Amino acid sequence: MSEQTSVIILGAGPSGLAAAACLREKGVPFIVLERAGAVGSTWRDHYERLHLHTIKQFSALPGLPWPSTVPLYPSRAEVVAYLERYAAKLQIEPRFGCEVKNARHDGSQWIVRAGEAEIRARGLIVATGYNRVPKQPSWPGQERFRGEIIHSSAYRNGAAWKGKRALVVGLGNSGGEIALDLWEHGARTAISVRSPIHVVPRDLLGILPAQINSLFLLGRLPPKVADSIAVPLLRRVVGDLARFGLRRPALGPVSQVLEHGRIPLIDIGTVELIKQGLIQVFPGPRELTEEGVIFTDGRELPVDVIVLATGYRAALEGVLEHAERYVDERGYPRRHGVEAETPGLYFIGYRNPLTGQLHDISLESRRVAAALARS
Repeated sequence: MSEQTSVIILGAGPSGLAAAACLREKGVPFIVLERAGAVGSTWRDHYERLHLHTIKQFSALPGLPWPSTVPLYPSRAEVVAYLERYAAKLQIEPRFGCEVKNARHDGSQWIVRAGEAEIRARGLIVATGYNRVPKQPSWPGQERFRGEIIHSSAYRNGAAWKGKRALVVGLGNSGGEIALDLWEHGARTAISVRSPIHVVPRDLLGILPAQINSLFLLGRLPPKVADSIAVPLLRRVVGDLARFGLRRPALGPVSQVLEHGRIPLIDIGTVELIKQGLIQVFPGPRELTEEGVIFTDGRELPVDVIVLATGYRAALEGVLEHAERYVDERGYPRRHGVEAETPGLYFIGYRNPLTGQLHDISLESRRVAAALARS
């Protein structure tokens, strides 16, 4: 079965839905393909405690503001409800259960194989997500570990580990919040921090959201200038965390995001628990034993569960033919929100900037829709 349209959109998460809404506004025909059975599948599968670290005023997609009844930092469930409302209100009807086998360019148009269907279009928007495939590292001795090892993608809440010993590997934003959730559920919690990290309070001085600071100050300055302001400010607000096992990177927070794609820990309370000694900090694991972990500094820790907050891969090679032509050494697209190296190809939602991913998706979607309408 073969059909023709103007633009094919891969993915019905925030990026795919926003792109569809902007194309509809421009009068450009499109088809949205989604491998899951509902919109926002990644958000549905995240852990229960998750909240946006960006405020709702700057996290809306084009055409639909957040309801006034939703709190400043929406929860995971509220994000899912918003995406459902968004698709319904803007009349976006993805084709669910469509696993894309291959997307290729034949020299004149894009051809996408999904199941038994073949769809052709002059434009292709890849919006399959920043967090498509979990990264799951392993260590010597892992096969003899008697406890449980789960990736953060499979973590829901810490209720099952009340009174037990838990180790979270990784102190990104997921790792920080999962460690907090485990502690709140009564687990004896520790964190393995494998590399230096910047820490930014979610609300600077308790009143100013970090996103506002990024949007209206740091985001408008050259990276080195922004870092020269941010580093002394964070040193004063957060303090020196080295004695607690949290080392600050040599590179400033803005430069680190731009050069390495690594955003700071947006802290919502985890660091205070670390300072109080309620959550222990260890370096990276060296090997696993039957009972727990031996770390790179030689210390040992018995644990019942290890949660891998070790990130994801975009895994575009599983969707796009010759994906290596378009991605950097980390596997993410080199060009964002503009036409890629092949005519008609666009990527949306593959950055994680200080100003917030949803805010960025909104800007990229408008820009891509306008470019496709012109062409």
